[in-house]
Amino acid sequence: MLERRTFQLPGKAVALVLAGGRGSRLYELTESRAKPAVYFGGKYRIIDFAMSNCVNSGIRRIGVITQYKSHSLLRHLQRGWGFLRGEVNEFVDLMPAQQRIDEESWYRGTADAVYQNIDILENYRPAPEYVVVLAGDHVYKMNYAAMLVDHVESGAECTLACIEVPRKDATGFGVIAVDASRRITEFVEKPADPPAMPGKPDRSLCSMGIYIFNSKFLYSELLRDINDPNSSHDFGKDIIPRAVQNGWAMSHSFDRSCVHAPEEGQNKEDYWRDAGTIDSYWEANIDLTATEPSLNLYDRNWPIWTYQQQIPPAKFVHNQIDRHGLAIESTVSGGCIISGEMNRSLLFSSCRVHSHAKINFSVLLPDVEIGRGARLHRCIIDHGVRIPPGMVIGEDYDEDFRRFRRTENGVTLVTRQMIERLG
Repeated sequence: MLERRTFQLPGKAVALVLAGGRGSRLYELTESRAKPAVYFGGKYRIIDFAMSNCVNSGIRRIGVITQYKSHSLLRHLQRGWGFLRGEVNEFVDLMPAQQRIDEESWYRGTADAVYQNIDILENYRPAPEYVVVLAGDHVYKMNYAAMLVDHVESGAECTLACIEVPRKDATGFGVIAVDASRRITEFVEKPADPPAMPGKPDRSLCSMGIYIFNSKFLYSELLRDINDPNSSHDFGKDIIPRAVQNGWAMSHSFDRSCVHAPEEGQNKEDYWRDAGTIDSYWEANIDLTATEPSLNLYDRNWPIWTYQQQIPPAKFVHNQIDRHGLAIESTVSGGCIISGEMNRSLLFSSCRVHSHAKINFSVLLPDVEIGRGARLHRCIIDHGVRIPPGMVIGEDYDEDFRRFRRTENGVTLVTRQMIERLG
């Protein structure tokens, strides 16, 4: 019965991916693109993970709600996600902010963004019985069908996916408390002093920003909320707290639906990351270069789909004692030509690393060129940057802080504008 429901329920659902976030803590990485459109993992955009989870879970009616600097995101979705077939009622519906309610109101919050598209949802055929609301800026693999089954069997009006996080890191999340039946009894949005889990003083139970609603309940709550002059029209601040207060909300633990490759052991980490800061973005990418990374991108049973250019394979050149291309525990994408040395680094497509250059623990976005003899340590190099020959980044804190963006943890972000300012 469980397998049957897991197969049937996704066809009764629509997924809405909230992809309008600014991602301000990523600074220059989101200067010209929304956070969901930020490059990740060598060939992907961050939004590809939520989108792939939908498709792999059998939810093939997907709306993507966009607002902030959405051009690169929309272009990526049009190029990479056109394989769904409208003839069999599969689609990606792009929902940019377009002042649908009046001539003044763009999307004023996450709940308002969904409210302004209710008429579109109601016109889908068959009408969705469930609406899966997802953040488009997290990195993880999850079977939403399993969460759908959990939601339906609980009889709840809405279900929140949740995950344990260190209490010190929980200030940026919605923190929840649950009873023995997994009903949510308390929800606090981004508390300064997060409450601990019973028996786990150093851990907090946090919302992942993944919600499943019965569609009629969601529509009525959004209509009520939009007419509340005191509301901020946000799921985390308004919709979810009210549902919790009235006993309508259940929790779903991430470990019940996190996807692991068949060959991975049961002790494998349930991987979920909000790569929302320079440090966390760097760390999540560098983690992928490990021999056995926590996030397995090589699992053919749960592929991460994306748009991919038609480019040649990576190439390592020169066979001389003092001049050769070398990569140790590194990830190198197609179109790259390497004649320098790399260690624990990740390269996106079409990068060039010239002779005698040394790259350590660094992330190079597409079309980056590293000049002859340059040295990089703990760097993020943005799209299209040309690092001059002999330049050294990541070894002198004061010098890096003066020229580029350097974090307290020693990660340096370099953009084209920063290089151009150096003359």
